[in-house]
Amino acid sequence: MSGRSSSGRGGSSARRSPGGKPPAGASGKPGGRSGGKPPSKSGGKPGGKSGGRPGSSHAGARQGAGRSGGSSGAGGGAKGLGGRQVEGRQAVRELLIAERRKVHEVWISAELEGDPAVADIVEIAAARRVPLLHVARARLEREARSEAPQGVLAHAAEIPEADLGELVRVGGPGAGKPPFLVAVDGVTDPGNLGAIIRSCDGAGVSGVLLPRHRSVHVTPTVAKASAGAVEYVSMALVPGLPAALKQLSERGIWIVGLDDGADRSLYEIGPLATEPICVVLGAEGAGLSRLVRERCDSIVSIPMAGRISSLNVSTAAAISLYEVSRFRQKMP
Repeated sequence: MSGRSSSGRGGSSARRSPGGKPPAGASGKPGGRSGGKPPSKSGGKPGGKSGGRPGSSHAGARQGAGRSGGSSGAGGGAKGLGGRQVEGRQAVRELLIAERRKVHEVWISAELEGDPAVADIVEIAAARRVPLLHVARARLEREARSEAPQGVLAHAAEIPEADLGELVRVGGPGAGKPPFLVAVDGVTDPGNLGAIIRSCDGAGVSGVLLPRHRSVHVTPTVAKASAGAVEYVSMALVPGLPAALKQLSERGIWIVGLDDGADRSLYEIGPLATEPICVVLGAEGAGLSRLVRERCDSIVSIPMAGRISSLNVSTAAAISLYEVSRFRQKMP
């Protein structure tokens, strides 16, 4: 079975892997057509519509999601990744444990004082010499930007951005393995992005590419949905995703898009999974944008046995990333 859009660059010949040999089983790119036609539009989507409506941005420390789920500005108007306000017990716990960035203060609802559920947060904050404030529940909930902060929030320095070149050089948690990247094409629902980042951490992804514009960044809802994985997954902001994917391609990284309209199955990805790879996830509803599709070497879909034609983007991401991870775990 050949992918509908397996060769996204017109007229390009087989690109060699960093080791100098084309991956096995390919006259051009593995699993791809050699004709070089740009992928046709299928209208397919990587996942179902999320239903999340972007909310308004907030000034100052109240950057991010808002109770409606979050705006694409994601950092409360900040130009960086965001993450200056973290909410939820697990997210705040991981913020303190990771020690990746400075934590200015932790707020805990006064009604939770002495509660075993937050005892470890209190203990870690004390050990890190982070100021701990017990505040009225009403005040904490007014400050919160997510639906259920669980009586805990923290103010911290913004999450540091990773350099794209560094992500290409680093193989992630599996030392010595080739880069395993994820690019997010216009995902605006913070719950989806948080779940994607959580899956990236679990599957051993070495870095995530986020568009600087028209995409959610790290809001309180994203951090909470990620269960604190935003503290561990390296993320790079790129001005334009198609240009960034071109850079990756020029450095020997295979670009694989996920779209439910593709003819090629995700389960045929084996030859590419152990190469330097970047899995591209499309926006909720719209799927992969045209320019991004044209940068993909191959586009695959998750086989659907039922009546519904697609999965939510975060669910599709988890399945796809673990399929790649399954092959990479067999590497020496």
